[in-house]
Amino acid sequence: MIRPTLLDIGSTERFLAGLNDWVAIESPTSESAAVNRMMDKVEAGYAALGARCERVPGRDGRGDHLIVRAPWGEPGQKGILCLAHLDTVHPVGMLARNPIRSAGGRAFGPGINDMKAGGHAVFAAFRALREAGATTALPLTFVYVADEETGSVTARAVIEAEAQKNQYALVLEPGRGNGAVVTSRKGVAMYALTVHGRPAHAGGGHREGRSALRELAHQIIAIEGMTDYGRGVTLNVGRAEGGSAANVVPEYARCTIDLRVPTPEDASEFDARLRALRPVTPEVTLEVAGGLNRAPYRKTDRPDIAALFEHTRALAADLGFALEDLPDGEKSGGSDGQFCVPYCAVLDGLGPYGGGSHTAEEWLDLATIPRRGNLLLHLLQTLA
Repeated sequence: MIRPTLLDIGSTERFLAGLNDWVAIESPTSESAAVNRMMDKVEAGYAALGARCERVPGRDGRGDHLIVRAPWGEPGQKGILCLAHLDTVHPVGMLARNPIRSAGGRAFGPGINDMKAGGHAVFAAFRALREAGATTALPLTFVYVADEETGSVTARAVIEAEAQKNQYALVLEPGRGNGAVVTSRKGVAMYALTVHGRPAHAGGGHREGRSALRELAHQIIAIEGMTDYGRGVTLNVGRAEGGSAANVVPEYARCTIDLRVPTPEDASEFDARLRALRPVTPEVTLEVAGGLNRAPYRKTDRPDIAALFEHTRALAADLGFALEDLPDGEKSGGSDGQFCVPYCAVLDGLGPYGGGSHTAEEWLDLATIPRRGNLLLHLLQTLA
C-alpha cells in the first residue's frame, strides 16, 4: 500500500475553541437531558461534515448514545471503531467551581480530561479528513456513549455490536501518567454484600438482637484482607450502610465491593472466595451479588494488540515523541474498550491528557493536543 499524505489535526487554538464549547455543556451521567444536549451538539457537528448519524434512545434514566459513520467504505467491510463517552462525573454547577479557562499551558473545565478532549479529538480528525477531501482505507465508525462513568450498563450492547463489525477499536480515554497508552487492563468486578440480622431494642432486648452492622464490620476486614499487591489483586469496600436508629440493633447492613484482577483465573478465584464468605455472628445471613463487569486482557496474550501498538509507536516516533504503554495493566483502570477486546484489536488511552480527573481542578495539558490529535489522525489514515 502506498502511504497516504498524512494530514495535520489543525491548530491548538481551533481545537480548544471547539472543545470548550463541549465542556460548556455540563453532562453528568445522572442527568439524561443534559447528556442529550451534549449529544445534540456533537451530532450536529458531524452531520454538517456529511457523516451519517444514528441515535440510540436512552433508557433507565440514562441519555442517548450516538453512532457516527464516515460516508465511505464497502458494505460488510471491517474498519476502525473510535470509542468515547460524553457523560462526566461532575454535577451541573461544577462550571462555577472549575470555570473554562487557560493558564500555564493548561485548559480547565469539568470533564475536559475525562474525556471530552478525547471525544473532540475524534471529531477534529474527521473534520481534517473532510476538509482535505481525503478518505481512509478502512470504514470509520465513531461511538459516543452516555453512561460510561456508571459502568456503561445501557451502552454495553451498543459497543459490543459495533466492535463486532470492526477490525480495530481506538479508545479515546486520556493517556495514563506520562502519556502511556493502554495495551492491558485489569478486570473490574462489582459486588454487593448484604447482611441480614435480627432487630431488637438496644436497651431491654439487646441480648436477643443480632447486629447486621457488627457482622458487616467483620466481613469488611476479611474482604479487604484478601488484597494481594504482589499478585496485582485489590478489593475495596467503597460504601457501607445499615441500621435504622441509634436505639435499635441493626437488622440490615450492606456494602459495595470493587475487585480488580489481572487475569481471568484471578477473577474466578476471587469470585469464589467472595461467595464463600460465611457469617461470624450466629443466626445472621449473608448475600453476595454481582460479578465481573469488564474482563481483563493482556498484550502478551494478543498479538493483534501488540502489532497495533507497534504500528502506533512508529507513527509517534515520526511525530517526534516516544510512546510507551502499560503492558501489565497497572494503573490502567477500567474502560469501555474491554467490551471490544473479544472482537477486535484494541488500543486505549489515546486521547490528549492532563490531570485532576473527577475533581474540581480537572485540567488538560495543551501541549498534548497536537501530539495526540495527529497520532489519532495518522492512525486513521494508515491502518489497513
